[in-house]
Amino acid sequence: MMQLNGNEIKSLDKIYRLNLINSVTGIKPANLIGTKNSQGVENLAIFSSVVHLGSNPPLIGMVTRPTDEVPRHTFSNIEESGVYTINAVGAEITREAHYTSAKFEEEESEFEACGFIPEYVDGFDAPFVQQSKLKMGLKLVDQYPIRQNGTILLVGEIQHLIVEDDAITSEGYLELDKLNLAGISGLNTYYRLNKIDTYPYARVNDFKSEA
Repeated sequence: MMQLNGNEIKSLDKIYRLNLINSVTGIKPANLIGTKNSQGVENLAIFSSVVHLGSNPPLIGMVTRPTDEVPRHTFSNIEESGVYTINAVGAEITREAHYTSAKFEEEESEFEACGFIPEYVDGFDAPFVQQSKLKMGLKLVDQYPIRQNGTILLVGEIQHLIVEDDAITSEGYLELDKLNLAGISGLNTYYRLNKIDTYPYARVNDFKSEA
């Protein structure tokens, strides 16, 4: 079994370390972030750092990579417009979604280059992905620099939620396997999501009685 201390991790080959540390958190949600700049160019980029922050108000977090190394069109568009979309990636479109991570020029649209169709909700000025079965429109409410590595945590509040009716239970749970959604491990490995079970609210005494 591999066992590494902090110094040994730092001394690993750069690419090996990148692949290893990006994988240790397991399977993460695969999402396409849709934005538009002031010239009307629609941008699309795949992210695996989307996380739930709270339900009232409905807040979603997303970590962007450092902005001082290369241009980050998604981040600059969100700062400029204040709105963006999060579109879950289905297992059938992982290849197309993955290639939105290529270094396209600012005037190029990943929607067009990678075969995605933009769609809009009235009054909301950020493009959704038509092919996605679970999508959200958010407004930026805050951002927090992470000084240790130059990344930024963006906090958005959900303004629009679009999901297929048959994927929602009567209690409000989303049946993600019915949406055939994909997850990401590391930077470029994709997995299908399969439901294992749904358990009741956890109470200590209930578990002890089963033991």
